[in-house]
Amino acid sequence: MEPDDELCLCFHVSWRKVINYIRIHRIQKPSLLSECGGAGTGCGWCRKQLEKLTAQANEVPPNAESIEAWLSDRTPNKQAYAAGREKYRESKS
Repeated sequence: MEPDDELCLCFHVSWRKVINYIRIHRIQKPSLLSECGGAGTGCGWCRKQLEKLTAQANEVPPNAESIEAWLSDRTPNKQAYAAGREKYRESKS
């Protein structure tokens, strides 16, 4: 995934925004990320990723330039992520 790709597809919150929010506010609990544009409060698909990111909070890159490389090792493929969400939403209806 790229930093500006959406992590929360319901509210269009990017990976970069969430990572910076974690870094700046020193977030330790995924539930606190709801204050970051509503991330995790829609369909629920992104909650596992939010949990992973908060668990890795001490590894979050110290600056914006290193986010892209950091993400490439820790995130799914953009198309696979979106397809997984569609399956997830279908299973919930």
